[in-house]
Amino acid sequence: MRAAYIEQLGTPDAIRYGELPSPRPGPTDVLVDVTATTVNPVDTFVRSGVFRTPLPFPFVIGRDLVGTVAQAGPGAHGFAAGDSVWCNSLGHEGRQGAAAEQALVPADRLYHLPPGVDPHQAVAVLHPAATAYLGLFTHGALRPGETVVVAGAAGNVGSALVALAVQAGARVISTAAARDTEYCLALGADAAVDYRSDRLAQDLRAHAPHGVDLYVDTSGTNDLDLAVPLLAARGRIVLLAGSASRPALPAGALYMKECSIRGFVISHATTAELAEAATAVNRLLVAGLLRPRALERLRLSAAAEAHRRVERGETHGRRLLLDVMDRHGT
Repeated sequence: MRAAYIEQLGTPDAIRYGELPSPRPGPTDVLVDVTATTVNPVDTFVRSGVFRTPLPFPFVIGRDLVGTVAQAGPGAHGFAAGDSVWCNSLGHEGRQGAAAEQALVPADRLYHLPPGVDPHQAVAVLHPAATAYLGLFTHGALRPGETVVVAGAAGNVGSALVALAVQAGARVISTAAARDTEYCLALGADAAVDYRSDRLAQDLRAHAPHGVDLYVDTSGTNDLDLAVPLLAARGRIVLLAGSASRPALPAGALYMKECSIRGFVISHATTAELAEAATAVNRLLVAGLLRPRALERLRLSAAAEAHRRVERGETHGRRLLLDVMDRHGT
C-alpha cells in the first residue's frame, strides 16, 4: 500500500511517501480502506518529537480517518465489510497512523459514519470536535445556562467549542481577531471580542458582569492574569494548548473564589471518553451543526508540504485534507 511515513523523528523533510506492507488485522482489529485523512497540529508534534509517545518505525503519520471497512476481525463486533467508518485516535501510543491506503483500527476506537454525512466534511471536524466536547464536558463540567469564554474561537477547535457550547444551552463569549468576530457570531456566540483590544479584560467583563463559569483557552497564550479575575465563584479554566507557556498564576484570587485550572490533552483520553465524544460528534454531524470553515484537499503524496504549512501557521481555520481515494496518490 502507499503511505506517508517517517523512519525517524524530525522536520517535515523526514516524511516519506511510498510503499509499505499492508497491515493485517488481529482478532479485535478492523482493516479500513482510507478515504481521507487530515493534518492536525498534534500530528506535527508527534512527527517532530515534541509530543513524546511510543512509535513503531517505519511510522505512518496521521491521526484521523474516514473510510470503508475492508475486513473485521472475529472479535470486532458491530463492523462488517462495506461499513462507512471514522477514527480520530491513531498515530500515537504505538498505533500506526492514518495517512495510508489502508489502516488498522482497534474496534473500540472506530465509529460508524452516519448515512448521508459527507466523509470529507466529516474528517475535517472529527478531531477538533471531539477535543471540544471533552474540554467542555468531561474536563470543564459545563452545564446549561452557564457563561463560557472561548479564547481563540475562530480556530478549528475554537469554532467547535462555540458550536457545542451553544447547543448545550450555554452563553458563549468568544475572543478572536477583529476579522473573525462576525464568523464567531455566526457560529452562535452571544458576543465576540477582539483579543488584540487594549480593553480586552474590560470588554469581557462587560459581557459577563456576574463572572465566567468556564474559560477555555485554545490560543496557547494561557493568560491567567486575564482569566482568573474574570471567573465567577467556583469557575473553571481548561487549557488546551501552549505546552511551552509559563504564565503567572494569581493564586490568591484562584483559591479565594474556589476556582480551578485543568490541563487537557486529547491524546490521553480513554476509549470510553472518546466513544462518548463520538456519539455527540455524530449527532451534530447529522444535524449539520459541525462544518469546517474551509477545506483544501491535497494528495497523500503532499503530506510533507501539508505539515510545513501547518507548522508555518498558514492555514488560519483552513483544514488540509490528504485525499487517499486515488489509490496511487497521483
